[in-house]
Amino acid sequence: QVQLVESGGGMVQAGGSLRLSCAASGLTFGTFHMGWFRQTPMKEREFVASINWSGSRTYYIESVKGRFTISRDNAKNTVDLQMNNLKSEDTAVYYCARGGVVGTSALYGYDYWGQGIQVTVSS
Repeated sequence: QVQLVESGGGMVQAGGSLRLSCAASGLTFGTFHMGWFRQTPMKEREFVASINWSGSRTYYIESVKGRFTISRDNAKNTVDLQMNNLKSEDTAVYYCARGGVVGTSALYGYDYWGQGIQVTVSS
């Protein structure tokens, strides 16, 4: 009923691109900060990127700057993550999440999470 669903993942060779999309149902995020996180079995879930409610401001971890682009369409209730020049280090399960009215990179700042989608970058 209330869920965020990620799509667009898969396997790609290093240097390739993927576009992840997150669609919400049962909830809206038009007035909320939205974020993307990623997690591997050997790493804790980490912040990747976020975008404010209007899409006018975006934030990225240093390792993805210049390669990833987060965007949103509040009318469609979706948020995307365009990933270019992918590296093996980007391999992880990616999650979209709804944050608050102010942005944060901390996990506790997000109240709803998708189930995650696998992104595998082969070297």
